[in-house]
Amino acid sequence: MSEKSKNTAPIDYSKGIYDARTLGTPRVLVLGIQHMFAMFGATVLVPLITGLSVSTTLLCAGLGTLLFHFLCKGKVPAFLGSSFAYLGGFAIVAPMLPDANGEATIANTEMLSYACAGVAFSGLLYVLVSGLISVFGIRRIMRFFPPIVTGPIIISIGLILAPSAISNCETNWLLAIVALGVVIICNIWGKGMIKILPILLGVIASYIVALITGQIDFTAISSASWFGFPIKAEATGLLAIDGSPEFISALFTIMPIALATMMEHIGDIAAISATTGKNYIRDPGINRTLLGDGLATTMAGLLGGPANTTYGENTGVLALTKIYDPLVIRLAACFAILLSFCPKFEAIINTIPAGIIGGISFVLYGMISAIGVRNVVENKVDLTNSRNLIIAAVILVSALGFNSLGGLTFSVLGISVNLSGLAIAAILGILLNAILPGNDYEFDDGDGTGEGASLRI
Repeated sequence: MSEKSKNTAPIDYSKGIYDARTLGTPRVLVLGIQHMFAMFGATVLVPLITGLSVSTTLLCAGLGTLLFHFLCKGKVPAFLGSSFAYLGGFAIVAPMLPDANGEATIANTEMLSYACAGVAFSGLLYVLVSGLISVFGIRRIMRFFPPIVTGPIIISIGLILAPSAISNCETNWLLAIVALGVVIICNIWGKGMIKILPILLGVIASYIVALITGQIDFTAISSASWFGFPIKAEATGLLAIDGSPEFISALFTIMPIALATMMEHIGDIAAISATTGKNYIRDPGINRTLLGDGLATTMAGLLGGPANTTYGENTGVLALTKIYDPLVIRLAACFAILLSFCPKFEAIINTIPAGIIGGISFVLYGMISAIGVRNVVENKVDLTNSRNLIIAAVILVSALGFNSLGGLTFSVLGISVNLSGLAIAAILGILLNAILPGNDYEFDDGDGTGEGASLRI
């Protein structure tokens, strides 16, 4: 076959694409933009809730993702965006202040830097766990994270996110249904590029409907400048590492949250592995992915951004498009960095109605839970076994139940500490798996190929 005929041969999207360059540069750039849109709505929501800068958040997400890919040898198609798990910590350390109307809308600039310092130090816990894995080996550590633990955790991640999708949809069901409908139609009946760009097309179509129905306010766009430096000095965690009581309190409040996000990380990496058919827990190794996530979080905290975490939204995009090349994720990170210097673009994105975000999230969050189910099924986890059934039940009920109550709050040396539902579920799942008899799971880190979807290699 000639070189020309090779280049013009039709591409089989159904089997997944691991080298996006075969699609051509224009298509790869558009795919990167789609991943940026997938993470954008949730990523900017965290600074809007905490009072941090949206531009700083975009910069930290982009730089953190590139750092993660560098440490993971460019193998894992993961995007690092803002972590929702840390919202409770920010609410305690740096609660939003009331405005003239009594509504909590003003950023607590005096305490934000201390909260960010706590975020920075929480990232160092990742580094510690990464070192333990490097010392004791992945097989010994992975006995604590068999599919009966990771599967329900992945399911819980999607289900915990689900209420936020519905809340956004409730702001405008018309826009949500249009966005969701376009995503489904493009993914099921679309051909070629239409099939692999459902998210971007869903945003565009529903945004046009919002324009037609007069639901877009352009006032903020006209008043925004074209260029601005994204880092805000008053929130940088580096300035708050001073040994003061406020700093110590922030550490005790925020660092324990890393227990939740590390478990979330392992679940997300398992989900990405199940989606792409490659076991990233083995190669490049969960020690490297934890190191990348942790150092990205530390960097974000020092620069005044929220904690980073591997993003389920982008895992959903991987599952929908079947484009698994990490290059596309890195392009999305570069776009995020460039756009962090443009306040006018930030203003444009902020005009996207919440209903559109809800419609897109509706399918993405469900996809995460579905991947968790797939992980359990493909590993042939025996749920008729009472041991496995108990572990799964405790994880699911703890994650959803405690999450609905705002987690579990207790005092350490007079300082209030909050554990999220996901952290509690992960801890209980790991403990039950270690204590209950019958743990026969063995993680094989041999040279098997094509078995990553089951995580049994």
